[in-house]
Amino acid sequence: MTARPETQKPEKQKKVEPRIMRILARGASASLAVLLLAAPAFAQEEATVNAGDTAWMLTSTALVLMMTIPGLALFYAGMVRKKNVLATMMQSFFLAALCSVIWMVAGYSIAFGEGGAYIGDLSKVFLSGVAANWDQPFTLGSGDGAVAFTVPETVFIMFQMTFAIITPALATGAWADRAKFSAVVVFTILWSLLIYSPVAHWVWHPNGWIFGLGALDFAGGTVVHINAGVAGLVGAVVLGKRIGLGTENMSPYNLSLAVIGAALLWVGWFGFNAGSAAAAGGRAGMAMLVTQIAAAAATLAWVFAEWMLKGKPSVLGAISGAVAGLVAITPAAGFVLPFPALIIGVVAGLAGFWGATALKHWCGYDDSLDAFGVHGICGIVGALLTGIFAYGPLSATPGLPEGIAGSFAQFMLQLYAVVATFIFTAIGTWILLKVVDVVIGLRVTEEEEREGLDVSLHGERLG
Repeated sequence: MTARPETQKPEKQKKVEPRIMRILARGASASLAVLLLAAPAFAQEEATVNAGDTAWMLTSTALVLMMTIPGLALFYAGMVRKKNVLATMMQSFFLAALCSVIWMVAGYSIAFGEGGAYIGDLSKVFLSGVAANWDQPFTLGSGDGAVAFTVPETVFIMFQMTFAIITPALATGAWADRAKFSAVVVFTILWSLLIYSPVAHWVWHPNGWIFGLGALDFAGGTVVHINAGVAGLVGAVVLGKRIGLGTENMSPYNLSLAVIGAALLWVGWFGFNAGSAAAAGGRAGMAMLVTQIAAAAATLAWVFAEWMLKGKPSVLGAISGAVAGLVAITPAAGFVLPFPALIIGVVAGLAGFWGATALKHWCGYDDSLDAFGVHGICGIVGALLTGIFAYGPLSATPGLPEGIAGSFAQFMLQLYAVVATFIFTAIGTWILLKVVDVVIGLRVTEEEEREGLDVSLHGERLG
C-alpha cells in the first residue's frame, strides 16, 4: 500500500464508505465527470474551444492511430511465422479502415449517443448533427450530469475512433495463423457494434451504468484491454490450436519487426493515456509520467523473471514486458502517482510473464501472440490496482473536491466492473463467433494453414 495522501485527514476516513455509497446512489452525477475517458471540465454557460487542448488532442489522436498502423501491425507480424507475416499485417491495416467506417456509421452513436445506462441511442448515426457545430465545444449528457469539453466534437470523435480501431485488432493476435480473413471482417463488424461500443457507453458516457457506479477507467483498462483480451481468449478456444503446436517450430520470423512495433506502441501510448486527459494540463503530464514509469518497471520485471527462471533474458520478453506495463497503467494513468505506478508496472510484468507462459500451458488454450496473457491479465491487474492506489486530488472535481481515493470500497467497485466486462464480453464474443462459424466458417482448411495464410488467403508471398 502507498502512504495516505497528505490532503486526506485522519478524521475523514470514517466518511469514505458513506461517500462511496453516495456515489452508488447518485448514478451518473456531475461529481463523477472525471471518470469519463476525456476527464473534461464541467459544463459552463460560455464554453469555448481551447486551442491548446485541441492541439494536444489532435497530436494524441495521431499517436494512438500510430499504435495500430504501423505499431501493432509490425509487433504482431514479427512474432508469427514467415508464411503468415503479410496476412497478419493485413488484419491490422484493414481493420483500421473497416473500424473507421463502422465508427462513423453507428459505433460512435452507440457508444456516445445519449441513450440510457446500457447503450447509446442512434441520434448520431452517420455523425448526424456534428457538421453543424464543427467549430464549437460540445457536451455529453444533460442536466447535473452534463460534461462539457473544450475541444470540438470532431476531435473527440476521431480520438475515440482510434480506440475503436485498436481494440478488435488486439484480439486478432490470439487466433493468429489460422483464422479466415472473411471471418475476421464479419466478426469485427458485429463485435464492434454489439460488444465494444456498448461497453464504451457503460464506462465513459455519463449515462453509463459503470460510469455511474463509480468505477475508474481513465484510458481503457476495461473498454480496450480486458475487452480485447477476453475476446481473444474466447476466439482462441473456439478456433482451437494451431496445427503443429508443440511438435513444429513456431518461432517468430523476425523479432526486429516486433521490436520496432513495440517501440511504436510505447511512444504512441503517450497519446493513448496522456491524451485521455482531453486537456494540455497537469493530469496529462502526470499520466505521461506514470505511463513511462510503469512500462519501464514492467520491462525490468519480466526480463529479470525470465532470466532467473529460464537462464537467459530474451528480446521477446523485454518487448512483451513493456506492453504489459503499458496495459496495466492505462486505467490508472490519470489517477495514480509515480511510486504506485512503479508498483503497478512490476506487478504487471510478473503477471504478464505468468499469463503468457504458465497460465496458457496449464489451461491448454493456444493464445498465439498472448492477447489474453498480456492485455487481458494486465488489464485486470491495472483496473484492480487503480482502486487501491487512486490519489484523491487527481480525480477531484467541483462536485467532489476530495476526489476518489484508493480504498477497499473502491477496489470492490473496480472488481465489479472487471467481472461485468469479462462476463459480457466472453458470452457475447462466443455467440458472435458461433454465428460467424455457421454462416461462413471461422478457420482455414488444414491445407491452407500449412501452406500459409499469405498465399492461401491473399495470393502473395513475403520475399
